[in-house]
Amino acid sequence: MDNPFAEGENRLIRPPSTAMIIFGATGDLTQRKLIPALYNLQLDGYLPPGFVVLGVARSELSDEEFRGRLFQSLKEHSRSVIDLALWETFSRHIFYQKLDLKDSSEYITLKKRLAKLASERGEDLNYLFYLATAPEFFGDIAANLKEVGMVEDPISGFKQTNIVVEKPFGNDKESARVLNQTLRNSFAESQIFRIDHYLGKETVQNILVFRFANGIFEPLWNHKYIDHIQISVCEDLGVGSRAGYFDKTGILKDIVQNHVFQILSLLCIEPPISLSDADSIRDEKVKVLKSIRPFSEEDISKNVVRANYTRGFINGVPVKAYHEEAGIASGSQTETYVAMKLEIDNWRWAGIPIYIRVGKRLPKRITQLTVNFRRPPDSLFRGRQVELRQNALSIQVQPREGITLGINSKPPGPRLRARPVNMDFAYGSSFGVASPEAYERLLLDAMKSDATLFTRDDEIEAAWDVLMPVINHWSGLSSSPTLSYEAGSWGPSEAATLLKPFGHRWERF
Repeated sequence: MDNPFAEGENRLIRPPSTAMIIFGATGDLTQRKLIPALYNLQLDGYLPPGFVVLGVARSELSDEEFRGRLFQSLKEHSRSVIDLALWETFSRHIFYQKLDLKDSSEYITLKKRLAKLASERGEDLNYLFYLATAPEFFGDIAANLKEVGMVEDPISGFKQTNIVVEKPFGNDKESARVLNQTLRNSFAESQIFRIDHYLGKETVQNILVFRFANGIFEPLWNHKYIDHIQISVCEDLGVGSRAGYFDKTGILKDIVQNHVFQILSLLCIEPPISLSDADSIRDEKVKVLKSIRPFSEEDISKNVVRANYTRGFINGVPVKAYHEEAGIASGSQTETYVAMKLEIDNWRWAGIPIYIRVGKRLPKRITQLTVNFRRPPDSLFRGRQVELRQNALSIQVQPREGITLGINSKPPGPRLRARPVNMDFAYGSSFGVASPEAYERLLLDAMKSDATLFTRDDEIEAAWDVLMPVINHWSGLSSSPTLSYEAGSWGPSEAATLLKPFGHRWERF
């Protein structure tokens, strides 16, 4: 299908001419996500004519060798079929530079290479530094860029320089605070783009539009009409090749602290000053996180469940237990499943339970937010065979991107009955075009210095504040051992007890 956007609109949202410098360019992220995202932006006409991609890593590679590697991975990971003529044009904008990330003297060579590339294009280039490296290199890279004069002042500089930082952003509150300060020693906060790819997903972005562009929802978006909220991030996969990292981290830090809290804060924010003002949106997100009721020791025991999977079956195929995965420490207590109940203590959300469930080796892969509205009085239907279900607004982030509103309706026939039915909106059928990958939107925004979909320093630290009591409790001697659940099940039976006092139950997909 033809691109639905006119050339004129593409031109309006193109960023200025930019050199994107990828540190750790020979790694998996560059090949699976970054280059496919840039290629598809080029395919859709969103990249400026003067853009440059400069890959940086320790390996000895020529420009042509680097391009060859990227082409092979692009064929596997691009969401669109590769156009060889377009790749030929696109690849001429890609270059490679060998660099020792810790050696500041080599950054002078990097600076000269970028100056040469800009000169060949006859224009100044904005710099977008992308740190696709291990977090221990973030501080060295930022300091070395500053030392050789590659960080323009965001106010007085003649060009814009931004830096994109991948998660994990800290391992706890203190390490996140230290990392924030380390980056701010070289870059202003307005230049630091902490990326969470969930915020680039179309359905997540649509939360704000859906709430604030439709008059039927916002008046009901409060404790008077909403009964409870569920957020589920379910995966059927295990830890795979990330076992070493995951066993040191756990799913609470890996998923809840970033992805889930990002979704939750967008779902529950107060109306910002403007949807075009990044900080007005981020200000409101921080308020939500700071309003989450702190966990006491009693709360953790009653309202937080952790577990890891034992042997089981996924789609009829036997899978190993967590402790049998290569790279997992013997007797590890690391959680692959977390369920928790929390509340937001403000006037809009007071008293509404919010249930969060994240887990690996569950029956299917799905990420969904469900807003369950209060039941209507059933007195009108008393004595009839009628089951009135709660109206539920379900926002599915993956794998099927769409929004479903569950209502009660009378089926055809002479009897007065009621049956639940769904009103569906799906991206593919409604717009006739596939949603772009999350990294496409995020890279485009970073080039334009639009920080709306990126995480601010106080937002990171506020999210850690919520979870630090749980993390500290689990690391204490009095903590109860991690529970278990069979792979292919929906988690441990103890998770259901979080919902029972309120008469609720987990959704089954």
